[in-house]
Amino acid sequence: MKTANKFTFMRILAAPVFFVLYFIPKWFNIQKSLLLTVLSLILLPLLAFAEFTDFLDGYSARKHGEVSDFGKMFDPFADVFLHLSTFTCFVFSGYMPALLYVLILYREFSQNFLRMVAAKNGTAIAARKGGKLKTVSYVVACFVSLIQECLSRTGAAEYMGLDMGLFRNVGIAFYAVCVALAYISFIDYLRHFGSILKESV
Repeated sequence: MKTANKFTFMRILAAPVFFVLYFIPKWFNIQKSLLLTVLSLILLPLLAFAEFTDFLDGYSARKHGEVSDFGKMFDPFADVFLHLSTFTCFVFSGYMPALLYVLILYREFSQNFLRMVAAKNGTAIAARKGGKLKTVSYVVACFVSLIQECLSRTGAAEYMGLDMGLFRNVGIAFYAVCVALAYISFIDYLRHFGSILKESV
């Protein structure tokens, strides 16, 4: 496996690890304790590392000349795999409205279908600028929600007297931006690759 694809694969592996670590306190009813704090603090660097591999795989592919059609499809797949995993955590915790999650889910499945049709016709759809901006918004929204959860779990929010209600509304606003950018970028993909879909139909 090429180095770039190894970094991408790390992102896929990190998704279920994050999911399990996030829900362990809920599954085993772990209340405020040192274990809960440790588990919470592990989540931040884990997510940061997973997101950083997105930079590493692209950097490695360009530096070592490993850009390939497989990589063009594997990278966005890993992004979606990670982000839908983290979004699922935040939906269950109440940080992300279910409606916005479903809208993003529909968009990502539609985008994946477009990539499959294009690949069948010999075209690998690489990430466009709009898609990359959408991904950045996903990353920001994930960290906003994760920081809220960590502050709540560790008791730091109560200790610092933070208005978590306001914090939660800010997070929802970020998710709304995510949805907007997701559909704007999808329309951009349809404008550039929709002809492939029409020919297949």
